Amino acid sequence: MTSPSSSDREKVVSKLPAGLQQDLKIRTAQHGIDIQHAVEAGISAWRGLGANRSPIDTAGAKSFSTWLPPGQWDAFKGDCEARGVSLVQGLSQSVQVWLDKNPPPNVQRPTVVRRIIVCNQKGGVGKTAITSGAGQALAEGADLLHPVRISKHFAALLNADQPGSPLDYEDLPGPGLRVLLVDFDPQGHLTKQTGHAPLHLDGDSLTKHMAGEPKGDLRDLIVEVEDPRFGGRLHLLPACTDAFLLDVKLSGVRAREAALERALSPIEHHYDVILVDCPPSLGLSMDAAAFYGRRRPGEEPGNSGVLVVVQAEDSSADAYALLTSQIEDLRGDMGLELEYLGIVVNHYDARRGYIATSSLEAWMAIKDPRVVGVIGDLKEQKEAVRMKQPLLAYAPRCDQAVALRALAREIS
Repeated sequence: MTSPSSSDREKVVSKLPAGLQQDLKIRTAQHGIDIQHAVEAGISAWRGLGANRSPIDTAGAKSFSTWLPPGQWDAFKGDCEARGVSLVQGLSQSVQVWLDKNPPPNVQRPTVVRRIIVCNQKGGVGKTAITSGAGQALAEGADLLHPVRISKHFAALLNADQPGSPLDYEDLPGPGLRVLLVDFDPQGHLTKQTGHAPLHLDGDSLTKHMAGEPKGDLRDLIVEVEDPRFGGRLHLLPACTDAFLLDVKLSGVRAREAALERALSPIEHHYDVILVDCPPSLGLSMDAAAFYGRRRPGEEPGNSGVLVVVQAEDSSADAYALLTSQIEDLRGDMGLELEYLGIVVNHYDARRGYIATSSLEAWMAIKDPRVVGVIGDLKEQKEAVRMKQPLLAYAPRCDQAVALRALAREIS
């Protein structure tokens, strides 16, 4: 909540039930307004009522303070006395009036399913962690507040002694989107890290659907990534080791660049966002993934595209050049409107010295595409992988979690 100067408003202190305080905090964040303005509006509305509302249980009310226009609090106290209700009861009813008049906003869903292709043919840069973490952040519930790093402070990391140095945070509601994670890597790291097993080699798989050899409905392969904070909105299409043969199979498929799109199109209407965790490859499978992320007719710019994951070290720069060259070839050869959603610098640790800090500076100097996330190299991610739990469920307030939420908002 903003604290204006006393010349503009006056500070008032009272009590409010803890549940109402939490509801007020969440609802104002959902609507993007200050708590003080919500309380001001609630008191004004309550004072205009023709009769008292039903009493609210104020047992256990806790201290609550805010800032109101001069004179409003004194007038409100007079109204409470005239109506025969306590100050805490009157304030509670006022807050409830505002909550009733301002219900939770509907989740903003894209008109065209968003397709985020997470890639880099260099292995070990953490594509899987970024795919999973961004997907988790997009699926978090809008009825709770989650700590988010304010993205404009990326540059502060350049001067931080360690990746956990204090930066500015704010609590924001989750996007509440329906998300599908697609494990497109035959190594199956995304599948295993979310606590699931890869698909059986002799059964159905995404590879078989792309090759025109399906054994069933693709929806039957999808599993839920379970945690209350995701509310049944986060799903996974597991990997299968037959994807090691995907490039060979695609070589004989008609319009092979569109194979991934043909496979996933029947299930797109179930989701708001589909994130594809690509293998470390520049082969035909990468062509199919890039084609899937192109801008479709009528789709808004920036809705879908390629998210490139790199590290703050020299070999990532070489790999980045190869990847962008392939993307440019696809753009030119096929006339694709294929957009970059940005660059994510992963596994960043300023304690590694000049190589790390100078590399981060070099990445941030690239303005097109720009850096949209800097994720620290901290223990929580490794622990979550070992525990086979989603990071945002295992350590929801860790530095990596709040940075991933910022990334999700940058690309959404």
